[in-house]
Amino acid sequence: MKVEIDDNSGFCHGVVTAIRKAEEEMKAEGPLYCLGDIVHNSMEVDRLAKQGLHTIDHDTFASLSNTRVLLRAHGEPPTTYEVAQRNGITIIDATCPVVLHLQQTIKKAFLESDPDSTQIVIYGKIGHAEVNGLVGQTNGTAIVVEGPDDLVKVNFNKNIKLFSQTTKSIDGFKAIVELIKERINPACDFQFNDTICRQVANRIPKIVKFVAQHNLVFFVSGAKSSNGRVLFNECKRHNDNIVMISGPDEIDFSLLAGVESVGICGATSTPKWLMEEVKKAIVDHMEANA
Repeated sequence: MKVEIDDNSGFCHGVVTAIRKAEEEMKAEGPLYCLGDIVHNSMEVDRLAKQGLHTIDHDTFASLSNTRVLLRAHGEPPTTYEVAQRNGITIIDATCPVVLHLQQTIKKAFLESDPDSTQIVIYGKIGHAEVNGLVGQTNGTAIVVEGPDDLVKVNFNKNIKLFSQTTKSIDGFKAIVELIKERINPACDFQFNDTICRQVANRIPKIVKFVAQHNLVFFVSGAKSSNGRVLFNECKRHNDNIVMISGPDEIDFSLLAGVESVGICGATSTPKWLMEEVKKAIVDHMEANA
């Protein structure tokens, strides 16, 4: 039986950089705080915790002083930096450059807009860390839409400036654009900005090609990963025989019966070492039952 890992799966640039920064800081200065999970994968979070990376929430962050805190690739709203300055916290900023540029673009659009006539709309997951950071650039006034149903929040008799969370689906964004075009008052202005990360978006054609080549696919992803859900759903459209697992402990080996080719892939938050462990578990099982 052939067992293959998708070469194009695994951490994106932003996550790789954040983890490298964390490991370098811990090696040089010792244990380090991280505001939120550094990546939406519990096993990678556990691995780094053993090295001294302590994950904290915003309440704990606000209670700290004179210490070091790493900001993950997702980015943070301006209020986080204000708290750090007040409390003497040294920020190790690992915000992804793509996210940082988007934050700056949204802030500029907000400052240049009249709130009485223009709405900043963000296509993204409500409550997601990146989206919270984006909304923060507008003093909390941006409207977040996850899908067509959320467009009821938008006033179509006002101008609209639309942006997207970097890890959302391009097709989903295009669908929102078309719906707004259909509904907006012709007298109003509609500006839309495709701010989706192409390193992430370009994985879709590669990963769907990969899953189509295998009889059975294990998609390795943490339950919290927004990108994982997007990629998994795209993969399922091209191969219905795909299962999402968080690690080797969740493999249902009964699915391997009669299968000639197994593919292993994952999200931008899935470490390569974890996919390797899934492959090893499958190979070991097949050899033990040969």
